[in-house]
Amino acid sequence: MTTMKISVLGAGAWGTALAIQAAQAGHDVRLWGRDAAAIEAMQASRRNAAYLPDSELPASLGLTADRQAAIAHAGEGLTIIATPMSGLRETLAALPSTQRVLWLCKGFEAGTGRLGHEIARELQPAMRVGILSGPSFAQEVAAGRPTALVAASEDTELAQAAVDAFHGERLRVYTSGDPVGVEVGGAVKNVMAIAVGVCDGLSAAAPDAPGLNARAALITRGLAEMLRLGLALGAKAETFMGLSGLGDLVLTATGDLSRNRRVGLMLAQGLALPQILQRLGHVAEGVYSAPTVLARAREAGVEMPITEGMVALLDGRLRVGEAVERLMSRDARAE
Repeated sequence: MTTMKISVLGAGAWGTALAIQAAQAGHDVRLWGRDAAAIEAMQASRRNAAYLPDSELPASLGLTADRQAAIAHAGEGLTIIATPMSGLRETLAALPSTQRVLWLCKGFEAGTGRLGHEIARELQPAMRVGILSGPSFAQEVAAGRPTALVAASEDTELAQAAVDAFHGERLRVYTSGDPVGVEVGGAVKNVMAIAVGVCDGLSAAAPDAPGLNARAALITRGLAEMLRLGLALGAKAETFMGLSGLGDLVLTATGDLSRNRRVGLMLAQGLALPQILQRLGHVAEGVYSAPTVLARAREAGVEMPITEGMVALLDGRLRVGEAVERLMSRDARAE
């Protein structure tokens, strides 16, 4: 194995988990976090107490609060952007155009409605870029539990670099030449996970509430919405049958570690959205991306009734029970 210089920009759960995996694989890794005090505490304890308290950081993993030093460390290796979607634009703008970059964030940018590759094309047209996505909870990746990801880029050598950096016995990395499809899947599945969480939360509350049949219907029709939007934006249909489509949708909609699913469960309990977000403590991208997903769908002339219902629910224009009832009472039509 050839040792690679890798910089991970963002010391949240997902960035830390991948940094752990790359360091354990023998690469020269630097993990950057903006909070100097938190980085100092991580250096002393060799744990990320805020996000992954049960996972020890390898002794070889370098930590820094100096972003320029982290950027310089990667050089011609690999830079991983592990910020929320809201931080992608600013981070891309700060990088030299010569760097090879993959981002982990999923969603459409608030305000512009752009996907990650569209932001990169605008800011850094010469930069070699892609996305690393797929059905994965950071806690399981950090613990070394079996996981499969997909690295998507129009640059085949960059996608292969992601394989070289992270692929191993416990973390499998596949490649894709369809970044549009991978990004649409990553954005829409978060919204669908909120919807399934609402459905499951209502199911637990009353015997005549929606049940497992309704959950299956929501996941299936959610995949159809994802596919329609992806095709309208230029994605390949087969991408949505893979890790970043069906795989990520099923995991995020049904896995107990899913923050977006937990938002739906708490909405079903009658909690207000501000209270939910305070309890959650971490970013649930579906809450912020749902209106942008809907706006982009309308712009493309794509019907997305589940997404529309979740936006109305999150805005307070629709009650929880009404949202699921409206979806299940739609007129019959060809599938």
